[in-house]
Amino acid sequence: MTTSSSVSLFRGRAWRAMLAISLTMLLSACGFHLRGSDGSFMLPFATMYIGLPDTSPLAIDLKRYIRAIGSTEVVDTKDGADAVLEVLSDPERNRTKTILSLNSNGRVSEYQLGYAINFRVLDKNGNQLLGPTVISLVRPITFNESQVLAKETEAAQLYRDMRNDMVQQIMRRLAAIKPVLPAMSVAPVKPVTPVTPAVPVPQQ
Repeated sequence: MTTSSSVSLFRGRAWRAMLAISLTMLLSACGFHLRGSDGSFMLPFATMYIGLPDTSPLAIDLKRYIRAIGSTEVVDTKDGADAVLEVLSDPERNRTKTILSLNSNGRVSEYQLGYAINFRVLDKNGNQLLGPTVISLVRPITFNESQVLAKETEAAQLYRDMRNDMVQQIMRRLAAIKPVLPAMSVAPVKPVTPVTPAVPVPQQ
């Protein structure tokens, strides 16, 4: 490889690296928080309150995920929390199971399971960081009257899968939030008056 070719290749790689860095900085400035090196979502809050009962399976999984990241502390009360996840519709209380299809005898052959949440996120001053957001998941499941117990076990597993999926989707939305800064948290920049350069006086 000639010297000129090596220089061109180096310049090309350097340009691509600079472009990638610029893109990362731009995404961060727009409120997008990329995943950490371990694939976890990084949250822009020091403390967070989850507005779900402590016994809620979704709350348990969500808190475990956030605590595993290590950068955000899950607190027990919303007073003073940097972010409050307010649940408007609890998925554990709104599970659905609807008929999806019937067999030739008019009996149910397939159901559709539903798992949905409606939530929003507020800061410690009550400002809305994320408006009401609905995440709705569905899974089909076949039905056989001779395998009722097995199908109940399968349905429970599908609900667990949807709950895990929901945790990931909630975390993705939380990581994309750009917090509202408090008023005057940054000193205002004073306008600079242009200075006219002095004109030297010729010596006599």
